[in-house]
Amino acid sequence: MTISIIKTIQAINPNAKVTVNAEDFEQIVWLDGTTPISKDDILAKQTELQTDYDALEYQRKRKAEYPSIEELVVALYDTEDKLVIETKRAAIKAKYPK
Repeated sequence: MTISIIKTIQAINPNAKVTVNAEDFEQIVWLDGTTPISKDDILAKQTELQTDYDALEYQRKRKAEYPSIEELVVALYDTEDKLVIETKRAAIKAKYPK
């Protein structure tokens, strides 16, 4: 996922009223008296947000492969299933390290 210009602007100024056409910095329209933010400031924040997002990729991948809630509930009552779940989670953590 690429962090959008709008999301970046809202991270800088949550009250900003703005439209952006085609993710083009030249097509930003500031609305309702919103103070414009410089392209350099937007790009710097966008880079920061993208770096933060990318750093958490391992969490998104782990979540997709972790056991379901149903599997976890069953494991609460079955020792054998609990061991299977713990083994599966350990394998996923090894596959997608921090």
